[in-house]
Amino acid sequence: MTDNKDANVSNSAYSSASHVANSTKAIAPPWYYKLAIKLLKPLYRLVLWRRYKQARKSDMPVADYKQEIDSRYGRAYPQPPAIASSQSLSAASPLNGANIWCHAVSLGETNTIAPMLKVMLQQGAKIWITNTTQTGFARTEQLFADAIANKQMVHTFVPVDDKAIVEKFVAKAKPDLAMFVETELWANILAVLKQLGISSVLVNARLSQKSFENYAKYESVSKSMMHNISMIIAQDADSAKRFRRLGTEVAKIRRADSLKWSTGAAPATSQSNLELTAKNQALQAEFGSSPEVFDRPIWVAGSTHEGEEKAAIEAHKQLMAQSKLANALLILVPRHPERFDAVAELIEQSDLTYQRRSQEQLIEANTQVYLADTMGELTSCYQLSDVALVGGSLVNIGGHNPIEAASLAKPIIMGPYTQSCHEVVAALNDVGALKVVNAVDGDRNNKASKGADNTHVTPNATLADSVAEWLTYPEQAKLAGQKGQQLVTTKSNAMQQQLAMIESLLKANKMTNKEVDPRDEEVDLDHFKVRRRGEDEA
Repeated sequence: MTDNKDANVSNSAYSSASHVANSTKAIAPPWYYKLAIKLLKPLYRLVLWRRYKQARKSDMPVADYKQEIDSRYGRAYPQPPAIASSQSLSAASPLNGANIWCHAVSLGETNTIAPMLKVMLQQGAKIWITNTTQTGFARTEQLFADAIANKQMVHTFVPVDDKAIVEKFVAKAKPDLAMFVETELWANILAVLKQLGISSVLVNARLSQKSFENYAKYESVSKSMMHNISMIIAQDADSAKRFRRLGTEVAKIRRADSLKWSTGAAPATSQSNLELTAKNQALQAEFGSSPEVFDRPIWVAGSTHEGEEKAAIEAHKQLMAQSKLANALLILVPRHPERFDAVAELIEQSDLTYQRRSQEQLIEANTQVYLADTMGELTSCYQLSDVALVGGSLVNIGGHNPIEAASLAKPIIMGPYTQSCHEVVAALNDVGALKVVNAVDGDRNNKASKGADNTHVTPNATLADSVAEWLTYPEQAKLAGQKGQQLVTTKSNAMQQQLAMIESLLKANKMTNKEVDPRDEEVDLDHFKVRRRGEDEA
């Protein structure tokens, strides 16, 4: 590994003039990629129509279909965002007055980037945010209702990756910087941005081994994208290595803690104990028929997928068979609204007594399962519980973000499929705040996720046994939750780390009025290790 001195000398060896000149030249995607996009555009409209019809059958808010098609196909766009005249702003912030385009694919990416976008708005940025899915779109509308209402934020669906359509969108949005969250990259979009001298950054970047292998199959497409993007902020070392192996120049890659560490609720302090108690009482009054119905062991299965609700129900039956846990309560929070009715039917078949949140039913003394079939209330459900199962991990989805539960001092249980958040899971497991349990019966690989080197966490118990242990020994569970909360606090500056890197692009743009070449910056080797030529990248 080189030290900082060696790295600075290496960087200065580049010719600034030649690299700035080269940075203006985009590499177009190969012809077969552009042809595929042209051929798939009509078929994609059919997919959108079917998805729209399916979403209307659920209780979730559904975006207007015509507006969606207009924004995706470049037919019509709203007016660009503007800064509210009453807002007090810092002129020193590079975000003040900057036009930012942020793309977050779905619900998870939207939740991850939301804290950073809120800071950007506070500092005077004008944001145009796009989503791909209906769930992501609905979540954005919920999280940023005020900013959208006062026109500081504009919200549409992402344009399809056709060069002409992208050019129309960019001409309307006029971004100074484009941000893409985690792994969403499109070759034509990046080529257009590069050609127009607009900096682009992949924030909280994650590239699994499977995704890497898929990108590597289309070398010409990947090469164009890695050339055209301005900066990649990798959330883990393995992702950084994989982006490098796809052809990204080392100087374009940064390392920072995952933004997921900054998505939790603010940890309670001793000064806020009374406020926290009042909040808990308010939640109990909102969800329950009386405070007494919560005087029992409670666990939540959050962001669950097909197969996980059945596993949770079966585990709950096993818990209630134990005398100390006979009155336990399970709160079920499915990930996708279109599955709410199917989950309700599953509970009905279990012969357990249950109520549904969507029908404004309250938790009663005899409630055994409470189906929280509404949007945006997962945090409240975590708060009401003693133990949290984070879904997408008992089946091979990749695992959802456990940090929200950890920030609320809840001990966490996850299955072995945590490749989407393996470093977070490993860190929480190391401090004793998280247990990894076996996958659901019948799942094809009942073993630890292998998403990253040296971060394997092997399952060592069943779901029922792990929940029972923490519910039976609440003091141990409370201690485990506190350890997780402390870890979240120590890593909560992840957003500031990544935001500072993004601001460096904006500062350089304002100074030069052209796209910055990250190779001209000092490389922060606290976050990224530069290998010597010939070293193994695997």
